[in-house]
Amino acid sequence: MKNYPIEISVVVPMFNEAANLPGNLERIKAALKLAEVSFEIIPVDDGSTDDTMAKLVEIGRLDDCINPVGYPDNSGRGRALRTGINQASGRFIMTTDADLSYDEAYLPVMYKLLSSPTQPDMVVGSPYMEGGETNNVPSNRLMISRLGNFILSRVMPGGLKTVTGILRGYRADAIKTIDLESDGKEIHLEILSKGISAGFRVIEFPATLTGRLKGKSKFRFKATALSHILFSLFEKPSLLFGMVGLFLIVAGLGMGSYIIYLWQAGTLNPNRPMMTLMVMMLLAGMQVLLFGFIGSLLVSLRREIFRVQRRQGNILQRLETIDAEVETIAQPVRLKRETVDVKN
Repeated sequence: MKNYPIEISVVVPMFNEAANLPGNLERIKAALKLAEVSFEIIPVDDGSTDDTMAKLVEIGRLDDCINPVGYPDNSGRGRALRTGINQASGRFIMTTDADLSYDEAYLPVMYKLLSSPTQPDMVVGSPYMEGGETNNVPSNRLMISRLGNFILSRVMPGGLKTVTGILRGYRADAIKTIDLESDGKEIHLEILSKGISAGFRVIEFPATLTGRLKGKSKFRFKATALSHILFSLFEKPSLLFGMVGLFLIVAGLGMGSYIIYLWQAGTLNPNRPMMTLMVMMLLAGMQVLLFGFIGSLLVSLRREIFRVQRRQGNILQRLETIDAEVETIAQPVRLKRETVDVKN
């Protein structure tokens, strides 16, 4: 098993969060101390236009356990999380909001879950499962969030109640074997989709989502909704193609029934193109259904690729561990040989 230099890494994506610094980082630090293990906090500045990065640099200079990173352009939460995860050196990697919409007390809770004998690969804080709740969240945002998670949870594998939240914990040897690509908030869906497809074990625990107290919300309904809809169709193409295909077939059959009715009534006008339209709708419906079937096969193939990538990642990690063990064993022998050579 790979030896990690520290136990917990907490990644905190930030964009214009100067109002929440340094107080929230201190709250995170105080919560992690309760776990009584080594830890680091990685705030990631996602191209802020205020003095967030300047404050982070100053905080990091005074505190060894806070290791800020960042980049000049605002790219989205996905890039910030990918940057932080790549930078993390802990055995367990956790993510949370800079405004602490989820209380920092959940961090040691996630550590206990990840290090428990059942050893899940990923844990997800859920305000929408039994025992979870929301507090002071704007009603319009809450409605959109609930509806989005309700739909997405039925498209995504795993049967989770909350699939878009940031409060999560991962085993480093799990999350780092997943090839992540998303720059926006859809990264939360990507991680779960690829992780569950690869065979990683994911569990939920009840959490409370609280409305922001300081700073400005970064929620953008149009961009978020569009990305989530596209991801849903990509995750389950049979949903779109199946509905459209069935609609065309039912409409074609309905038109066929109407043609038969007119023929029996003796009022069928042969000059009307209803017959041609009926055939076109039936053929189009069957073709669209076939597209959905092919899309489902491609999704199954993609999931099999994720499982292969996981096995490949495990093999590479074992090789790294073996190399480290060989180096540990060889070092004393090398030193002894060098000492003998010096004496000679």
